[in-house]
Amino acid sequence: MARDVHINSCHIAATFRGKAKREVSLEELREHIHQYYIPLGRQFMVLFPEGGFLHKRREISQRFAEKNNLPKLEYVSLPRAGALKVIMEEVGPHREQAGTSKSDNKKENNVNNSKHSNSKILDTNSGDSIEWILDVTIAYPDRIPLHLIDVVCGFREACSTHIHYRLYPSTEVPSDPEAMTNWLYDRFIEKDKMLEEFYRTGQFPSKGNVPSVSRTVRQDNVRYLILHLFFMASTFMQYKVLCALLSFIW
Repeated sequence: MARDVHINSCHIAATFRGKAKREVSLEELREHIHQYYIPLGRQFMVLFPEGGFLHKRREISQRFAEKNNLPKLEYVSLPRAGALKVIMEEVGPHREQAGTSKSDNKKENNVNNSKHSNSKILDTNSGDSIEWILDVTIAYPDRIPLHLIDVVCGFREACSTHIHYRLYPSTEVPSDPEAMTNWLYDRFIEKDKMLEEFYRTGQFPSKGNVPSVSRTVRQDNVRYLILHLFFMASTFMQYKVLCALLSFIW
């Protein structure tokens, strides 16, 4: 079964606060992979390596870049590679090599001590691992990202959001942790240059002599209306059931 990781740059992500919290979150991710992702046969993961909103992360990212002799990025922030490392160690194509790392011992302990002791463990000979990495870059009109309230309530006027994607075989990602981090840095440095070009010209740059293929995807308003009506009706029914239960109890 082919599995994919989607690496997104859209300035919306969960933020890990502090090193200790990040370490706990990464171990929780490792456990989640073995307790749910693998046993349930999931095929996709969505990863936001930037780790937070751009307007909050940009200054921190640029200070880190200056300290570590890295380019200062304007349109994205430097990514955090911890989650990608965990994913590639557990279900990546080079996971056998990662077995000698410290994290392998942690993973073994976590899995053996898990309540889900009967969970399906990855068969390293079945090809049941991450095969592709889809690198997604999103450009917003006037560099103003869509907020959740805009999406839910429709306050913002209709606009075109541009999505650029590139597909990488997972075998291109180095197994060495430092090399993997540099690989991820390179992708986000490329993203920054691509977004700079887009906001200057209105188009994403082509790579080499291969022209970029673009197509317009329009949202189906009738479909979204039906979905919203369904969720509204479902919420109303749950509310009525809750009221009935409360009236019965009290």
